[in-house]
Amino acid sequence: MIEIKYELIIYWSTQDDAFIVEVPELAGCKADGETYEEAIANVKLVIHEWIKTAIELGREIPKPKGKLMYA
Repeated sequence: MIEIKYELIIYWSTQDDAFIVEVPELAGCKADGETYEEAIANVKLVIHEWIKTAIELGREIPKPKGKLMYA
């Protein structure tokens, strides 16, 4: 597995009763978990699947940019 260097946004969702993790640099890439640790473990799997699928489809894989700035 590759090392994860993408920015992760992690928050608690009362509606879902779970932690949600979004990966802004990978469109549509997110995961959830009952605990913080489970959400992180799940998003690692989803990131790898996202990248694997992009490779299979011949799509570009964004390079991690580090901290993103929001206005």
